[in-house]
Amino acid sequence: MQDESKQPPHDAPANRPELDDATIDFAAQVFDLARAGDAAMLEPLLAKGLPPNLRNHKGDSLLMLASYHGHLEAARVLLSHQADANLRNDNGQTPIAGAAFKGNLPMIKLLLEFGADVEGASPDGRTALMIAAMFNRTEIVDFLVAQGANVKAQDAGGVTAQDAAVRMGATDTPVQLEKIARGE
Repeated sequence: MQDESKQPPHDAPANRPELDDATIDFAAQVFDLARAGDAAMLEPLLAKGLPPNLRNHKGDSLLMLASYHGHLEAARVLLSHQADANLRNDNGQTPIAGAAFKGNLPMIKLLLEFGADVEGASPDGRTALMIAAMFNRTEIVDFLVAQGANVKAQDAGGVTAQDAAVRMGATDTPVQLEKIARGE
């Protein structure tokens, strides 16, 4: 995730004239607040009408930034103001996938509480379960499966979570997923 300074917000309407520097600077500050997890500053801005699904030039929403950087309270504030828990960035990644990558189970629980899709595959078919398995996040694998994640789901290349874990050299999740698939 790159610096958003001097980049117009992603959701700026195409029919609107170019944004002025002050607006672009304000948007950059808002993205910094989400990245830093400043829930106390985000709350009043959202209450005054800041769009909760504002996205930067890479399509990262405020929620994506807060969740990826592990800021549970900032994510909760955004979600309580109707931030979309399934809003993908320009790479097709969802906040739950970012939380799975980071190994943040409390964030995954919060996102699911606010409607995140447990499957929520990226355009290449990769799910949060696959990501958790790849990085040997056993607790997250168990939780996602308990929430309905499909252990047999395949990405665009036909790779399952277990296959992905093996390919990445994960030490525990391949056996864990094999047992789950067998119903043990």
